Amino acid sequence: MDEKKTTPEKEAALKSLRDQFTGLDAATQKTRLLAALQLFPVTTFEASRFLDVYHPAGRIRDLRDDGHEILTLWTDTTTEAGVTHRIGRYVLVRMAQQEQAA
Repeated sequence: MDEKKTTPEKEAALKSLRDQFTGLDAATQKTRLLAALQLFPVTTFEASRFLDVYHPAGRIRDLRDDGHEILTLWTDTTTEAGVTHRIGRYVLVRMAQQEQAA
């Protein structure tokens, strides 16, 4: 079981991104999540709790559809209630290629 907890520094960085990119629409959530992934891997719990991304898997799918290469690593984590869940830890492997202006 993976008992790694979010460090205070990482939590602060995620909350800072949440405050920098405000809004609840899918596009803004994608922007927040991609900005976080450029800094470090992000779990589904971290995305939900600290980035206000309420369907992390859906936003990851959207980012992949945009051409970003994102790896999913499965890990077990225990909630504050003591329940163990299998969650995704997302790792940005490569950013999408920007299209060249014609």
